[in-house]
Amino acid sequence: IGAALLLGASLASAKSTIGATDVVGAATHNEKESSQPNIQVDHVTTTERSSSRNKKTLNIDSMFQNMRKMEYAVRGKVVIAADAITEELTTPSSTSTKYPFEKILYTNIGNPHSVGQQPLTWPRQVLALTDLPDSVGIDHPDILKLFPSDAVQRAREIKQGLGNNVGTGAYTHSQGAKLFRQDVVNFIQQRDGGVPSDPDLIFLTNGASSAIVMVLCALIADESCGTMIPIPQYPIYSAMIDLLGGNKVGYYLNEQNNWDLNLQELERSLQDAKDRGIHVNSFVLINPGNPTGQVLSKQALQTVLLFCSKHGLVLLADEVYQENIYMNDMEFVSCKKAAHDLGLLENDAIELVSFHSTSKGIYGECGRRGGYMELTGIDPQVKDQLYKLASASLCSSTSGQIMTSIMCRGGPQPHEPSYSSYQEEKQTLLNSLKRRAQLVGQGLDDIPGISCQPAQGAMYCFPSVELPAKAIQAAKEQGVSPDTLYSISLLESTGICVVPASGFGQKEGRFGFRTTFLPPEEEMAKCVQDIRKHHEEFCSKYE
Repeated sequence: IGAALLLGASLASAKSTIGATDVVGAATHNEKESSQPNIQVDHVTTTERSSSRNKKTLNIDSMFQNMRKMEYAVRGKVVIAADAITEELTTPSSTSTKYPFEKILYTNIGNPHSVGQQPLTWPRQVLALTDLPDSVGIDHPDILKLFPSDAVQRAREIKQGLGNNVGTGAYTHSQGAKLFRQDVVNFIQQRDGGVPSDPDLIFLTNGASSAIVMVLCALIADESCGTMIPIPQYPIYSAMIDLLGGNKVGYYLNEQNNWDLNLQELERSLQDAKDRGIHVNSFVLINPGNPTGQVLSKQALQTVLLFCSKHGLVLLADEVYQENIYMNDMEFVSCKKAAHDLGLLENDAIELVSFHSTSKGIYGECGRRGGYMELTGIDPQVKDQLYKLASASLCSSTSGQIMTSIMCRGGPQPHEPSYSSYQEEKQTLLNSLKRRAQLVGQGLDDIPGISCQPAQGAMYCFPSVELPAKAIQAAKEQGVSPDTLYSISLLESTGICVVPASGFGQKEGRFGFRTTFLPPEEEMAKCVQDIRKHHEEFCSKYE
């Protein structure tokens, strides 16, 4: 909706030559036509009409060209090929035996439940109870025989927060139900050691993605505007900047230093953009990193905050992986907390928008489309315009809002009956993710010709792959990037679906891919061995 509204305005501006006088002229002409007697209307058949017109009105050339320009690699060429192979494998035919595997292992996207992660029981119990009519749910006389009392009580509170007799099928406030926004506020204040938050500055959204789109719609006012994005970066940023007609201003992360960042590179990137006439007004920070998996230190965050404050850049803090920390000596620090400790909040010296989601972390509830953004130091009039934009789509998914509330408020309390089982499920899952991060990161790094930095957080590894010169030449002849050629070969040889690193951006001459480590541990162990075997065979083929 946000993109559509802004694009509609852009298209209206671009078509300003068709002004009011043209419309009036057309009306006058039509009135003259209608005054003529005995007008005969020719009834043209569908066949005649289609034969007289070579193209559809909406065609690849007439459509909005920025939509053609944008790319989203996470579901790009390799995934399309993987889906086609899946279709072959699941449709009995003689061709289905040509692959040396029985199924595709989708490690291309952070979609935990699609590859075997089980949902946490208690949140789903609460969600089920909120959806059920009261008479067969929370008020049923035998409900405590089916659901634990703490789930029933939480569902009752959620229903009250939605309004008496409203239920989950109704629209909420466009920023989200007030009770749920208060849950987010309490979460932020507890996480950040009491740094104040305000429910009126919280927007509950369909995942973090829709919130990101809303903010970019506000930032990219015209084609001169630029947004600084990390290289590598999550492709929603490059895709939406292209769609909205803005400029991508890349700053490189340091692969040799665990994908850290440094001030000199930030200043270089900004100055280069200014020299090209780009008005840079915003800065994207992804922490923990996607696709790179690094966890930034508080010092690194403060470097970015001071840089943004100095240059008047709105900071977009993508913090959806804040619960996915795998190194015992590391912790997540929010940009808001780091800004507070620098005194930037007190002095109103930073403009910050922070994003979080139920799709990642331990919940992994991607399909619920739950998330939020918090505005800090943002002009109140801009906040009003963002509210108008949110209102245009009425509200975010109510189920997503409820899951966001549950995630932020937390599960059962220590005195409640479901506490032990809930904590055990969460800890078991987190421990397994830690083992998988180590297994995949170290396993890939041990393969000759592949280098992989440790996955300190998030859900991904982003290895660098050395490719033979003949493979690079073959890719050029086929019109694809070398790591796309490599990824397609990996898919067809092993059934492993990864994303070429070129889809995230990387330094010239670097090749690689992104893989999640979300499938079960035994599958990921085999995955690493299959990648090793494929790499040896691929390099041998193109020696």
